[in-house]
Amino acid sequence: MAKRIEFHQHGGPDVLQLVNVDPRDPAAGEVQVENKAIGINYIDTYMRSGLYPSSLPAALGSEAAGIVTRVGPGVEVLKVGDRVVYAQSAPGAYSEVHNVPVDKLALLPDAISFEQAAASFLKGLTVHYLLRQTYVIQPDEAFLFHAAAGGVGLIACQWAKALGARLIGTVGSAEKAERALQAGAWQTINYREEDIAARVSELTGGKKLRVVYDSVGKDTWEASLDCLQRRGLMVSFGNASGPVTGVNLAILNQKGSLYVTRPSLNGYITTREALAQASNELFSLIASGAINVDVPESQKFALADAQQAHRALESRSTQGSSLLIP
Repeated sequence: MAKRIEFHQHGGPDVLQLVNVDPRDPAAGEVQVENKAIGINYIDTYMRSGLYPSSLPAALGSEAAGIVTRVGPGVEVLKVGDRVVYAQSAPGAYSEVHNVPVDKLALLPDAISFEQAAASFLKGLTVHYLLRQTYVIQPDEAFLFHAAAGGVGLIACQWAKALGARLIGTVGSAEKAERALQAGAWQTINYREEDIAARVSELTGGKKLRVVYDSVGKDTWEASLDCLQRRGLMVSFGNASGPVTGVNLAILNQKGSLYVTRPSLNGYITTREALAQASNELFSLIASGAINVDVPESQKFALADAQQAHRALESRSTQGSSLLIP
């Protein structure tokens, strides 16, 4: 038997339950991973709440790092004992063991700990496609990145610094501003106290920006559009404040023939080769020290404390990544 987190109805953190399950054998093309550290991501709250509906009862979590303990038929690229990390599995990573398709797994270099991997893989791959593929950020280029002190945001700050780019990060407190600046942000904007678009215009000498990355959603949609140059690109990749709905396309014309995209990791990482290329770039930056993803002890939770972990995440009291430790 193994323990995992399930929910039998959509709702707040209190719907999460720790249950015993009998793990099935890995199917063809799958391996069974004994999880050593599990990543907590904002998308998990969307699934739990019903914003992204699931058939019930449902498991939760898509990201973890651990050791291969069993190998299904036809698997040749991984073996028992391999250190691995994954971030695009079917839900169920909030568990002691999880069966994962082999093409969703990356070999984990010895230089990267399980906790570093689980804290960074989904978020790091997200930053990779945002800054390296959705729009290719150039050295010395200024751009806006919302929630700069969050898990994705802090990796983006560090990656931007490694690229020699100038990340302007929105934050909700002076403490979070300091955290983003320490991570490599060029400037920060406290959205509780400052007008985002006006501050961007000031920082850029009125030129504004070619790209904005927005994971907040409803609350920042208009401000984000107002930060863009003519024919600029709005990259909406999350809904932390609620989804953007009822978009009037004419507003894109009015604000300067703007572009909008709503990307996701699944749209960019579609093959094992693409996963290896992106993860190798991420691992190199972590191993070199350019990106630090160490998690504070206060943001490591036992698997049984998943409710507490979700409350902390949704209260916006956390900074950077949080983990469940089986």
